Amino acid sequence: MTDLQWLAATILLTLLGALPYVLQRIVTIGLPRTLGNPRATDAAEVTPWAQRARSAHANAVENLVAFAPALIAAHLHSPQAPILVTAAQVYFFARLVHYLVYAAGVPVIRTLAYFVSLGATLAVLSTLLA
Repeated sequence: MTDLQWLAATILLTLLGALPYVLQRIVTIGLPRTLGNPRATDAAEVTPWAQRARSAHANAVENLVAFAPALIAAHLHSPQAPILVTAAQVYFFARLVHYLVYAAGVPVIRTLAYFVSLGATLAVLSTLLA
C-alpha cells in the first residue's frame, strides 16, 4: 500500500472508532435517547469501556488532525520518500493498538502506542524540514 492508502485506512479506522460507543449507548439507553440530545445522566449509564472507547476515538481525531495534513504535505513535497509509507504504517497500527488498549483500560501500553504514533507524525514532518 502507498502512504496515501495507509492514510485512507487510518481515516476509516478513526471513523469506525465511534461505532462501539454508539452501539453500546443504543443497547444501554435505547435508540431514541441515543439519537436525542445528551442528558447529564447519560454518562452514568454508559459502561466504563464505552466511555474509554469514546475518549480513545476523540484522541484519534485530535491526532489525525496533525498527521493527515502533515502526510499529505510531505507526499506533495517528496512523493517518493520511503519514510512516508513506513511512517503511515506505523501510525495506523499504533493508533489501532492505542484504541484497543484504551478501550480495554490498559494504561501503560496505551501511552506507549500514543508516543509511537507521535513519533510517526514527527518522522513525516522531518521530511518537510529536511
